[in-house]
Amino acid sequence: MTSFDLILRGGTCVLPWGEARADVGVSAGRIAAIGDLGTATAPEVVDCKGLHVLPGLIDPHVHLRDPGDPAVETIPTGTKAAILGGITAVFDMPNTTPSITSQKALEDKRAYIQGKAWCDIGFYVGAGKSNIAQLAELELEPDVCAIKVFAGSSTGDLLVEDDASLERVMRSGRRRIAYHSEDEYRLQERKPLYAAGGPHKLHAEWRDVECALLGTRRLMALARETGRPAHILHVSTAEELDYLRDFRDVATVELLVNHLSQTDEAYDRLGGYAVMNPPIREARHMAAAWAAVADGRVDCIGSDHAPHSRANKEKPWPQTAAGLTGVQTLVPIMLDHVNNGRLSLTRLVDLMADGPARVYGALNKGRLVAGFDADFTVVDMKHRRTIEESWIASPCGWTPFAGQSVTGWPVMTIIRGQVAMREDAVQGEPAGRTVRFR
Repeated sequence: MTSFDLILRGGTCVLPWGEARADVGVSAGRIAAIGDLGTATAPEVVDCKGLHVLPGLIDPHVHLRDPGDPAVETIPTGTKAAILGGITAVFDMPNTTPSITSQKALEDKRAYIQGKAWCDIGFYVGAGKSNIAQLAELELEPDVCAIKVFAGSSTGDLLVEDDASLERVMRSGRRRIAYHSEDEYRLQERKPLYAAGGPHKLHAEWRDVECALLGTRRLMALARETGRPAHILHVSTAEELDYLRDFRDVATVELLVNHLSQTDEAYDRLGGYAVMNPPIREARHMAAAWAAVADGRVDCIGSDHAPHSRANKEKPWPQTAAGLTGVQTLVPIMLDHVNNGRLSLTRLVDLMADGPARVYGALNKGRLVAGFDADFTVVDMKHRRTIEESWIASPCGWTPFAGQSVTGWPVMTIIRGQVAMREDAVQGEPAGRTVRFR
């Protein structure tokens, strides 16, 4: 009789080729078998009838702010938020305090997560003008998902805005580079036009469509010239999505859940709690984003989880801190979109598991196939619930989706065969590891 360490029994599995009712057997932290395992045994058997078993979902774009301000977020609290929301791995941005730009900073962060992270983590390394010569070596560290370039200023002290420096970055190394794409020169040129204390929706007018499109056009020209693959983060405009059609040979595309779920009416409703970079925009941009999801131009979806204190979010614009929480609400919001017919569950898995693994080269992640890590996001597609701030694990304590009702909810998070979350309850101790990349 076959035995496993864990069996997930009778769920609807979302496999690379579609959905199928099947059992999943786990041995030594890996998927060992998928199919009818009715005669097999295991010390732990989970009844998944009526549930969907997804490969472990990945949030490829989070700011865990660690090192930084523990009153806002830490790796322990941010990764706990991730598993509560059904996320099994996160890729953490480098604009911390201090920024992650050196071998020493990477080593410190790698050592720090042991026994503190609830889910697996990959690290971005920040590009600055002072560390360009080291980037080719840093990007080859086994737990580095990518070099991150802020081509337009955002939160933190990393900025590479001029073409000469951007080209130097692209010629230092070979892996795909992730970009915050806004045109810094246009941002600074327009900044004096806006007085303090204006309405929050002026944020989208200042960081306008042209600002985003100029940044992306410049990056694509340099990427094509150097042959260096690019990943354009949080694409927010219809114009960029249309332009990027012609650059699939060198560019992959990320969308954010916010740009798929919120329009500029959010500024009147949420005030500073709608301010992010790049901004939430008019409805036509959301429609273009969904069209791009449908026709395959989008490679992955993330949250850009970027918490700030309530005090900093409630400052008058333009002093309002830019960035929204999202790692814990990403899966429920996207499952609700599935239930509303905006995409299939198979496409969601492509965008939130296989897509991030494919774009960044994560090893043994992103697919429900034998031999891969036994990471699973188990969801109840019929469960209806209202998102409440009392559920949020991040110390900042707020979400821009508070009060929103959704249908579809993560009921279990399993990482390398160990149940990390079940029915809103965290299980065991933090056991997250670093993700390995090609």
